[in-house]
Amino acid sequence: MHSISASNTNIEQLTDHLFRQESGKMVAVLTNIFGVANLELAEDVVQDTLIQALNTWKIKGVPDKPEAWLFRVAKNKAIDQIRKNKHSQSFDFTDNERQLLNSEYTINSSLENYWKEELIEDQQLKMMYICCSPEISPESQIALILKTLCGFSTPEIAKAFLTSEDTISKRLYRAKNFFREHKTKFELPEKEKLQERTSKVLNAIYLLFNEGYNSSSSKNLIRTDLIHNALMLGKLITDNKITVNYEGRALVALMCFHTAREDSRLSPEGNIILLEQQNRALWNKELINLGVQYLNRASAGESISSYHIEAAIAFQHCKALSFEETNWQDILKLYDLLYQSNKSPIVAFNRLVPFHQIHGAESTLKELDKIKELDSYYLYHSFRAQLLKKMGDTKKAIGAYQIALKLTDSEAEQNMIIQSIVNYEKEKNA
Repeated sequence: MHSISASNTNIEQLTDHLFRQESGKMVAVLTNIFGVANLELAEDVVQDTLIQALNTWKIKGVPDKPEAWLFRVAKNKAIDQIRKNKHSQSFDFTDNERQLLNSEYTINSSLENYWKEELIEDQQLKMMYICCSPEISPESQIALILKTLCGFSTPEIAKAFLTSEDTISKRLYRAKNFFREHKTKFELPEKEKLQERTSKVLNAIYLLFNEGYNSSSSKNLIRTDLIHNALMLGKLITDNKITVNYEGRALVALMCFHTAREDSRLSPEGNIILLEQQNRALWNKELINLGVQYLNRASAGESISSYHIEAAIAFQHCKALSFEETNWQDILKLYDLLYQSNKSPIVAFNRLVPFHQIHGAESTLKELDKIKELDSYYLYHSFRAQLLKKMGDTKKAIGAYQIALKLTDSEAEQNMIIQSIVNYEKEKNA
């Protein structure tokens, strides 16, 4: 151990950071060791490991290789649990590999194999597919991914999705109970079911990313932790030769393009900066280039998914040197293509952004009025306010903003709307 001068607060921050980074790996490995039916036990062992790290490091200092320390302690705790549950029916020691876990002579060397660095990603990948079992609801799939692979606590998941801890606990309980009752194996789906399951996994990752990119949390509009966890999970799929597909590559490209703009979307005070006013020098060129690589590889397939089209739209924004130089014609064509495959009101609404740049406020407002399903969507009324203002109807614009204000819990969005109302009021009374 190092003798450290770091404060306990710094050690808590380091432990929290490591927990985010390493807990998913440890839960995946321990679930493989204990069996999916004992997922909760795997989570408990990881939790105990982190508590031990926090208590030990506060006294003795942080070790040179904290990740290795965590893995070693988790492995020792796994040995304790195997000995303790040697005769438990929930532990399956029937196959050859597991029989080695059940022997005092071979338990240590057998466990070492599970913790080999080159195998950990495979175990994380299998854990992700287990979390997205088709019998589990999409909401529960995401809750499980956040809990098992991203190190989120139940209160954090509840906060991220604006629901109660009780609701999240019930979702997690039902999912784990399903694993116990159906004796779920720690393995990828069979080949003929892999593509269908991969689509579900990608959908869960995209939902996770969207929550990070435009969080429903009241305080933080952008959840960097969710964004980067979604990117990490997407790359797990596309970097594996068994699960990689063109759809997954397109999703990773899409996430790279959006994440590249992360640093320009909020002011230092946390206020929203609209695309038109964003400093494009802050856009992450490395991530844009990575997105281009993924999009090029995604384009080699024979079919086009919605992720392909959305990634192409995001790329059009990334490659424009300024807002004025954006190719709105191409973006509108891409939205038309997207709407052909997904006639959702949200796609219809988003399509009006390029439509507005080409056809102006009055035509856009007529199109906006045709979308009837978004009356409870704050952006619908916010966009309506901007169009009305451009048409010179400041009074109605303020009214639309006041409706939008009631429909969002995000402080950043509320601040932006309030500032717009103040500006409009000043102009009206000038």
